[in-house]
Amino acid sequence: MPERNQPLSIDALVLAVLVLARVRIDTLADLVAPRPEETIRSLPLIGGLLSDQAWDLMRQWLTDPFSLLLVTLAFLLLGLYLVADALRGRLSDTLVYRAKLGLILGLVLVTVVAQSLYLVALRRQTGPASFTHDGGVIQTEIATDMLLQGRNPYSEDYLDTPLAEWGLEKRTALYHYPYLPWTLITAAPIKVAFEALTGWYDQRLLYLALFLATLALLPGLARSRTAALLLVMVVGLNPIMGNDIIFGMNDSFVLAWMVLAVWLLAKGKEGAGAAALGLALASKPTAWFLAPFYLAYLARGATGLRPALRQVISRGWPALAVFGVLVLPFVLWDPAAFYDDVWAWSAGTSPTPYQIRGWGLSNLVLALALVPHDQAYFPFWVPQLALCLPLLALLLRRQWRQPTLANLFYGTAILFGAYSFVSRFFNENYAGFLLALLALAALSGPREPETA
Repeated sequence: MPERNQPLSIDALVLAVLVLARVRIDTLADLVAPRPEETIRSLPLIGGLLSDQAWDLMRQWLTDPFSLLLVTLAFLLLGLYLVADALRGRLSDTLVYRAKLGLILGLVLVTVVAQSLYLVALRRQTGPASFTHDGGVIQTEIATDMLLQGRNPYSEDYLDTPLAEWGLEKRTALYHYPYLPWTLITAAPIKVAFEALTGWYDQRLLYLALFLATLALLPGLARSRTAALLLVMVVGLNPIMGNDIIFGMNDSFVLAWMVLAVWLLAKGKEGAGAAALGLALASKPTAWFLAPFYLAYLARGATGLRPALRQVISRGWPALAVFGVLVLPFVLWDPAAFYDDVWAWSAGTSPTPYQIRGWGLSNLVLALALVPHDQAYFPFWVPQLALCLPLLALLLRRQWRQPTLANLFYGTAILFGAYSFVSRFFNENYAGFLLALLALAALSGPREPETA
């Protein structure tokens, strides 16, 4: 067979590229914001791993000594993967597959999980506004505390909180909580329990748990063993999303519920899958791009519009029910504040809007000086409608004619990417999220029979 005759498999090549990207991105981040040696050396367990002489020998090269050891371990695991790849045809396919999958997970633990926990420990030593993301961790923890105190996180401002100490942005986030309620509702009991046991909490612990759960589900969506390896490595070692997990952005939180919804659908558990879809939709608006294609998939096999609608309603109603139960109480609590935080802030219509920036059309708007300043309003909804409405129609047509999980993810990825590119901001974390969706589109599908 062609793959067996190749000295290096495609999954081994992709893994090498991803490991190099992960390692380089992390070390570049450290060059921009180096971790103070005295803080690292004061950490429990980590601080005492190396002698003074070792610190002197390893100091001032790309990153701190502890991270350099993790890099060394990552390359060791990559080398073992190449050894396992070279043994294709000599050992059983199942043994090689399991060894490769285990090594990928080992690489994820070394390059993403360990680095995340490392920054959690550094944050505990230095304060809540350090070594983490502003919205995904700092603000979400504060908003969760507000909810537990009976205060509305969407009505409050964050001026007198640790969020005010973070970063160099234009600070309009101090007046808005832009995420949807499921993020808070999920975190609340976990935060209470963890603080009762340890006296502290970091939102990344929840994100990491869901990230690992996502990786565990991915092989069940892949169309073959090779596809499973590629899918786990592309999502798990995603060059941008991996870094976002380390610092605590919440895209992995949203992706977890989206993957769970489709995984349950693939297993024939349509009611549970629709409920999980509702959780995704109640997490962050980026999940909304999944909804039309998920619902179209539920209509598969129907002949005619009315039967299709009846089928979608009978199979998909839990999504609307879950979304309504989670979101409506907050809407009714303070409709104006909820709208201002979740929609107007990002659309540029709030009195304190998010700035125009990113990797997309926004740069052209700024370069041509079509606005007086980067917080001014610009009608991005015009190119969004012009591009996304016909694109949605074409993608739904494709989904209707070929109702596959691959097309479900493909439609979600293309619509999300197009919308983000012509939006007010196309931030780097959206590119990492898009890469995960594209990987699911390329590699998911009915399981192909394994060859001997």
